[in-house]
Amino acid sequence: MDLRDLDRRALAAAASAVNRVKRADLARPSPCGDWTLGQLIGHMIGHNRGFAAAAAGKPTDPAVWDDLTPPADPRRAFADSVTLVTKAFSAKTLLDRKIEVYGYGTFTAQTVLGMHFVDFLVHAWDVAKSTGADATLDPDLSASAMKIALRWPTDRPSKAFGVMVEPAADASPGDRLVAYLGRSPGWPDGH
Repeated sequence: MDLRDLDRRALAAAASAVNRVKRADLARPSPCGDWTLGQLIGHMIGHNRGFAAAAAGKPTDPAVWDDLTPPADPRRAFADSVTLVTKAFSAKTLLDRKIEVYGYGTFTAQTVLGMHFVDFLVHAWDVAKSTGADATLDPDLSASAMKIALRWPTDRPSKAFGVMVEPAADASPGDRLVAYLGRSPGWPDGH
């Protein structure tokens, strides 16, 4: 798996979802815990900034990682954060280093890329669901993300994931992924 390419594709899916968000949508609920859509996008921006700084070997303020402030201009703020993290993840020496992810520990760059990729692919789904847009995830990206997520601890709920949800027998790869990570594919109405 080329994790940098997968991550760029997940960020593009997230950007596509964020680009459809209107200012009035920011107060909508999201499938990501009890966050509003604005808080979710604030979290995504903060995590892109945090991952970018960590990948560049710079100290990061925990407040950056924990920021849930809804952005005044979601499209621009998210695009700026994508530029930062993509540049940091493109460094030639990245794969030779270990990176600290605030709140989780220090990992190989490969592991960190996998964490970011899965997180942002699922957040693309979260944002799309929040606005009532088509939240179908790319089946190949979803299958790759599931391979990574299956390696993670399953003690739930946790800081990052809710309790696993049983997907429908005929669920798509994207619905299987979000269910595995604790979201109801039928959100907000249930399964």
